[in-house]
Amino acid sequence: MIRMQSVSTPVGRDFTERGSAKLRLLVALALAAPLAACTSSAGTPGASRTPSVLVQTTRVRQGSLPRIVDAYGFAQANSTDRDSVTVTLPATVEAIYVRVGQTVSKGTALLRLLPTPQSKSSYAQALSALRVAGDLVERTKELFQEHLATRQQLATAEKGRADARSALLALEAQGAAGPRTIDAPFSGIVTSISTSARAFASVGSVLLELVRPNALVLTVGVTPSQASEIHVGDGATVIPVGGERSMSSTVRMRGAAVDASTGLVPVQLSLPAGALLLGQWAHARITVAEVRGYVVPHEAILVDDDGGTYVVQVHRQLAKIVHVRVLAALGSRDTVSGPIDGRAPVVLAGNYQLTDGMRIRYANGSEAEAKDSR
Repeated sequence: MIRMQSVSTPVGRDFTERGSAKLRLLVALALAAPLAACTSSAGTPGASRTPSVLVQTTRVRQGSLPRIVDAYGFAQANSTDRDSVTVTLPATVEAIYVRVGQTVSKGTALLRLLPTPQSKSSYAQALSALRVAGDLVERTKELFQEHLATRQQLATAEKGRADARSALLALEAQGAAGPRTIDAPFSGIVTSISTSARAFASVGSVLLELVRPNALVLTVGVTPSQASEIHVGDGATVIPVGGERSMSSTVRMRGAAVDASTGLVPVQLSLPAGALLLGQWAHARITVAEVRGYVVPHEAILVDDDGGTYVVQVHRQLAKIVHVRVLAALGSRDTVSGPIDGRAPVVLAGNYQLTDGMRIRYANGSEAEAKDSR
């Protein structure tokens, strides 16, 4: 029987030893990895630092901005600078010579009226009464010369003739004598025509309205709370809607009651001659006060979840939230009040990322200019 016996050779021993060494190396690396990770984390610069935000800042300053009331309205004639053509005697409109919006000179024919049959009859009766009164005066004079009439009777006859003449002249002035053309009493703009050709016009009817073109005002509407801040004489800037040029103005009248049709209080502003067309819309910016406080860029103002406004200032490279109240705004600047430190810069870019006490990094280029002097 043959017995098998293992034989140890140099090659076999070398293979076994190398395998064992490789296994030991892998085990050692696996055990050392967590320690190495902890060591690396602890040794890396900045790994344990507080998070910071890159910001841009600017200094605050005390100053003032005007408080502006914005309103819109249109140009119209002041009540004292308009004239209406009314009917003083029943008449028929024979012709209309102008149109709404037309500019007319003083003396321009506006329309032509014809007296009604009743008006013609009244005029004929007035003519007859004047002739009768005149005849009575002549007869009374003859009787007076013959001492058959008294001086009092002659005076009464002469008064009757005078009264008859006055009645006739009044009817002629009203147009009862025949066709009458009505002319423009001044140079102006026809703003309305309330009749048509061949229409009957009763006494007191408004047929046409004229306004002076150089006496327009801008009428705007404001809320009652805004109206309480506006006073006669306040300065304003007027900008035509759709235009770019602006013009200076002042408040001429501030209403004391709310217009039921709009719910707003009417305010009238002066306009330079020829600045706006009648009925043209414009934007008015009325300066009601100069508000003093801290002037900051508009982008520095933030709003919290409760609707409050605040800014972020920097104290020794730490963010500090300061609640403020916006008093006035003009363009890109706001006037605010609150516990602001006038020596500390206020954050512009990056402010929305900051919370109270967070560390900041400057993006201004010169950190020395942005830091507070405390």
